[in-house]
Amino acid sequence: QVQLVESGGGLVQAGGSLRLSCVASRRAFTTYRMGWFRQAPGKEREFVAAFTWIGGRRYYGDSVKGRFTISRDAANDTLYLQMNRLKPEDTAVYYCAATSNVDDPVSYEKYDYWGQGTQVTVSS
Repeated sequence: QVQLVESGGGLVQAGGSLRLSCVASRRAFTTYRMGWFRQAPGKEREFVAAFTWIGGRRYYGDSVKGRFTISRDAANDTLYLQMNRLKPEDTAVYYCAATSNVDDPVSYEKYDYWGQGTQVTVSS
């Protein structure tokens, strides 16, 4: 069973930083890739970042490149998303996800397992 539990969301002013954590069951790290998505009210779920275990390749959505960093702490079974220079448009529920799909890191339909989400609110 793959279980993902996010934490670290909250309220922050524009320009500030937050670090999200996703604690994963050990089986999650036997998948091919894990990532972060976000969804704002009335909008589609949006790709944020992904980390491929083999080779350590990272992917980022255009809107977060240069501001967000995805990383993994294998010893603690945790995936992180460091978010810097936050903007009001980053406000959303952020979800951690895992997949065994090797083709497409950015489409949420390709991810098999999801956490419950954590709210991030950026005030202007």
